[in-house]
Amino acid sequence: MSRLPLHPRRRFLLSMLGLGLLPRFVRAAADEAPALMLAMRWDDALDPAAYWVSEKYDGVRAHWNGRTLRFRSGRPIPAPPWFVAALPQRPLDGELWLGRGRFQALSAIVRRETPEDAAWRRLHYLVFDLPGEAGRFDERHVRLQGVVAGAAVPWLRAVPQFRVDSRAALAGALARVVAAGGEGLMLHRADAAWMAGRSAALRKLTPWLDAEARVVAHLPGRGKYREVTGALEVEAADGRRFRLGSGLSDAERRNPPPLGSEVTYRYRELTAGGLPRFPVFVRERTLP
Repeated sequence: MSRLPLHPRRRFLLSMLGLGLLPRFVRAAADEAPALMLAMRWDDALDPAAYWVSEKYDGVRAHWNGRTLRFRSGRPIPAPPWFVAALPQRPLDGELWLGRGRFQALSAIVRRETPEDAAWRRLHYLVFDLPGEAGRFDERHVRLQGVVAGAAVPWLRAVPQFRVDSRAALAGALARVVAAGGEGLMLHRADAAWMAGRSAALRKLTPWLDAEARVVAHLPGRGKYREVTGALEVEAADGRRFRLGSGLSDAERRNPPPLGSEVTYRYRELTAGGLPRFPVFVRERTLP
């Protein structure tokens, strides 16, 4: 699977980092970004019987290195001391989760620099792997269940995993999760070792395609939206630009994602020109 080229701004930042020309605090943040295992799209030619299957949670990726809980970017998550004090002194990878369809409320909770205890007590840390550990995924999953049980705290849970024996069974599982308000499924190859970066051993299956793009303009609305933002002009990683209007709430039209921010969108397929067909805004990626 070929990768899209880096956006010029990211390529510039990486080159500056390599030359040691970025400010010290920027270099420190980059150095602290955790190594994560990242998913590829599910391929219908694959045999799902070779995988463990779990729900794809609509949460915030959180990496615990045994001392600090961090966003995917490497920035520390301002969690309450009691929340992290109970976590085991070994790396964990998972999602902070509030519930299906509750991402915006979750985002507001975990972004507060001064954490609100009552709000954090409603969250769960759903862990799906032991990053950096040896062994097959099914072996790591057994160890993970023991780690979570040993911590004995209600907000720490191992993500439930199950097996299917056919493509039809996988399609049925996807339909049930989506009908209940879930996003889709994640599939870990049972015999795969953990590895950092994009991996064919970890797959995501959703009823739609999704991607990220950078906001480059706020386009004025018309009709009932004439006094607010009608659409976002965004730029994909390959430099192609298009508009996102569908999916924006009234509140997001009044206060749109700022220029330069990254947003997630969904689409059905790519046109012959390489642009997403029927793109729909999902959310601002404030927590990379």
